Amino acid sequence: MERTITIALVGNPNCGKTSLFNALTGMNQKVSNFPGTTVEKKMGETTIAPGVKLKIIDLPGTYSLYPKSADELVTYDILRNKSQASFPDLVIFIADASNLKRNLLLFTQVCDLGVPAILALNMIDVAERRGIKYDIPELTSALGVPVLPINARKRTGIIQLKQLLLNNQPTFSADFIDLTHIEPELLSELGKFTNKRNHYAALQYAINAADLLSEKSKRITEIFQKYNFNSRKFQEEEIFSRYHVIEKAVNKARVQTTHKLKASLTKKIDAVLTHRFFGLLIFLTLMFLIFQAVFSWSKYPMDWVENIFGWIGSYVKNTLPEGVLNDLLTEGILAGLSGVIVFLPQIIVLFLFIAILEDIGYMARVGFIMDRIMRPFGMNGKSIVPLISGMACAVPSIMASRSIENRKERLITILVIPLMSCSARLPVYTLLISMFIPDTATWGPFNVHGLVLMLMYVIGFVAALLSAWVFKQFIKSVQKNHFLMELPGYKVPLASNILTTLYEKAGAFVYGAGKIIVAVSVILWVMASTGPKEKMEAVGVKYQSQIAKMSDVQLNEALINGLSLKQDADLLEASYAGQFGKFIEPAIRPLGFDWKIGIALLTSLAAREVFVGTMSTIYSVSGTDDNLDSIRDAMKHETNLQTGKPAYSLATVFSLLIFYAFALQCMSTVAIVKKETGSAKWALIQFIYLTLLAYGSSFLVYQLLS
Repeated sequence: MERTITIALVGNPNCGKTSLFNALTGMNQKVSNFPGTTVEKKMGETTIAPGVKLKIIDLPGTYSLYPKSADELVTYDILRNKSQASFPDLVIFIADASNLKRNLLLFTQVCDLGVPAILALNMIDVAERRGIKYDIPELTSALGVPVLPINARKRTGIIQLKQLLLNNQPTFSADFIDLTHIEPELLSELGKFTNKRNHYAALQYAINAADLLSEKSKRITEIFQKYNFNSRKFQEEEIFSRYHVIEKAVNKARVQTTHKLKASLTKKIDAVLTHRFFGLLIFLTLMFLIFQAVFSWSKYPMDWVENIFGWIGSYVKNTLPEGVLNDLLTEGILAGLSGVIVFLPQIIVLFLFIAILEDIGYMARVGFIMDRIMRPFGMNGKSIVPLISGMACAVPSIMASRSIENRKERLITILVIPLMSCSARLPVYTLLISMFIPDTATWGPFNVHGLVLMLMYVIGFVAALLSAWVFKQFIKSVQKNHFLMELPGYKVPLASNILTTLYEKAGAFVYGAGKIIVAVSVILWVMASTGPKEKMEAVGVKYQSQIAKMSDVQLNEALINGLSLKQDADLLEASYAGQFGKFIEPAIRPLGFDWKIGIALLTSLAAREVFVGTMSTIYSVSGTDDNLDSIRDAMKHETNLQTGKPAYSLATVFSLLIFYAFALQCMSTVAIVKKETGSAKWALIQFIYLTLLAYGSSFLVYQLLS
């Protein structure tokens, strides 16, 4: 019979939990939400012996079991509640060996909850370079739990850790805190009320419940008042008491210490990268180079993907018999998918750079650099991480804002995150930018595509700051603002970590967007291929009568001049999709948009990237000629029948760019904002203000440029 051991990875932020998780699980991992929350959890599985499987949960990093933010609360809830399914059989506590005393504060709290633990002493090489070395058997004896030195990034000690997990029987360490000075009656009453047999677990739960869990806070407060118990004073005493025990254990186990260390390389680098002026300049330069690479590096892979889909489409069209199924596959599903998948190389390049910067340890520095810039706008340095993550996707970025302790700053950050240009906008930007700027256009050594793309991201960031400033004036809070962020040591990026991140992100994009695009493409193809019977028949009669009057020579000439394409265009306009587009056209005409764009605006409410798939489907159904091998070419050759001029003028393209830079064309974001804020009010406010901002800005741009 197979045995499954549930393991929780616990530790401070930046202690190497993710590296250990990747080392243990490889690609066999998935991301989901903790029950009842929107905080993401990573889960993975690995087999360490025949019939023995590890189920590993990577818990959010925290400094203490007195949570100050929502993600820290998740870690606490998992460890305190033995009745829930995700409660671990064993905890692997990952500690930074170069800063062991600070890490052990949380470790001793976890042990005092009565959770069996193994201490994985990570970054042992960094500690040794700083002149710090530990006697592992002595440390094991002092702490009362198995201690194992590892280097998660280099995979050192992983085999020994698996062997220890296989052989280790759950054991509990001795108590690290003395509660004999607390009135026994208080501990007994709290134990009965909270259903905690462990006195420390009962007391800690009561303190957290008084602060965080409103349904029990009143009764617990009454118990505290009854025994004149000051929870704040107890927490202070607890910290001093624990550090006293930790100090003795660490000093006893440390066998070598270099007392006078020269300024580390990290400090020298930080002197430049976190400089008030040069730090910001370096950050902007990095962003500039990233956007250059997004276009330059992905050009050839995009061409390959486009050619592959073109070959598949031609093969399907020529192999299957003519009919509804053939048209559905080639004009609906394949056209919609190819319009988005072709931009996957650009998204991978963007994720690649973000993953590298994060693995190096640079992203934490960005938070430090940006703190003084963010504060006047009602946010702090911790806001920049969710904002930059918003360049990938707004949904997990909004979840990431849970690390911001101040409610007002967190709410403002959530409200402006959608203004950061996410990867879903990248296909839209790329399509529209490439329509009016040639691929060969350069400005000195730089690609003009990359310059305009960076401009779109800058516009989004500036709009986010200005919107945040407005919200700052209206959202009130009595909670004090403070900013505390640990700067991790610099590390050489690990290829396995980068590849795992790219695999996750690319897979999520293709799978998440693919489901929506296929569904939308099928629905849109049906709507674009069918319509009111009398209207569709009228178009058929119109062209049949014209053809009947032509000689063979005239008919051939008419076909050469695009008669069949005109017929397909009229059929599309008469279809249900066309009728809907015509219905909303008066509202969007001041923005320079026609009814075809109107259809795409509606369908892209499901996800922004659906805009490209929708336009691909529309132009495929409307009879795009074979020599127009891409959606970009089809849109370039589109003509406004009323004016005879190109339908996508410079004014229209810029208007569309600005609209998609600001509009909240993503219902997943609306749903997550409602859940994160606990109110539909803020989700509605966000949707309305972004829609008005997008419409007004797009209107101004079109009117000024046309």
